[in-house]
Amino acid sequence: MRVVVLGAAAGGGVPQWNCGCAVCRAAFADPALRRTQASIALSADGVNWFLINASPDLRQQIVATPQLHPKPGALRHSPIAGVILTNGEVDAVAGLLSMREGSPFAIYAHAKVLAILQANSIFNVLDEKLVPRRPIETGRPFEPMLPDATPSGLEVVAFAVPGKGAWYLEGRPHPGGEAADGDTLGLTITDKSTRQSIHVLTACARVTDDLKARLAGAPLLLFDGTVWRDDELIAAGLGAKTGQAMGHIAMSGADGAIAALDCLGIAQKLFVHINNSNPALLCDSAERAAVERAGWQIPADGTEVAL
Repeated sequence: MRVVVLGAAAGGGVPQWNCGCAVCRAAFADPALRRTQASIALSADGVNWFLINASPDLRQQIVATPQLHPKPGALRHSPIAGVILTNGEVDAVAGLLSMREGSPFAIYAHAKVLAILQANSIFNVLDEKLVPRRPIETGRPFEPMLPDATPSGLEVVAFAVPGKGAWYLEGRPHPGGEAADGDTLGLTITDKSTRQSIHVLTACARVTDDLKARLAGAPLLLFDGTVWRDDELIAAGLGAKTGQAMGHIAMSGADGAIAALDCLGIAQKLFVHINNSNPALLCDSAERAAVERAGWQIPADGTEVAL
């Protein structure tokens, strides 16, 4: 299986267009610090690719990623066979609108997230005859198919993780109903030929014992790195919500991701969905040093992870 981190930032990217925090000021000045919004590409054969979430920066990410370019000699072609959505936030679904030019692919998502797309008519620019929407159930393995209906060689299992619904639905009826699960999913993706499995959780509010058991011994984990500390946005004067209130665990602290996922025998641990407020993005920060001492990586956009 091949895995490419197309973007590692949370909503708004780094730098955020209207932000003058320390991290964004540094990123405006230094291109090496810049990150686009979180999306991941993976493939069993290196030819046909599936995306985990479609960020608002997807067009830019495709241009920067040769693996996702049209094949030579083809007038219209894309190696992207499907998009698997883990939630309905803007930074996970807005990139679908950049894929409206008539190429076939499938959208895989929980019924609650598909209901959000159905309720917003702008997504009708994706002709369902070419772009079918396929519901996925938690705990039930499925194999995403290629546009010609041949197998992809990947097996995907979605599982519910602690989180919350899309912020733009707060105080409004949810198009998919008020059932607890479905708004925040983790994914286990297995290469059917090698049986290697990776785990992707771009949002997670808490690490449970069940989640620890699921992730133990994995060759690769891509995990929610939104904030360094829970009150980060408040302390920086950038917002009024904690990480927990937004549905995201902090990297640091006794109950944070670094401590909770230590000693599980995970071979490679990468933080993704990193907010522009997070000082761990700065290469010379104490927070970055702490992340790396704990065996985690802060990937640059375009990083291909060796398995």
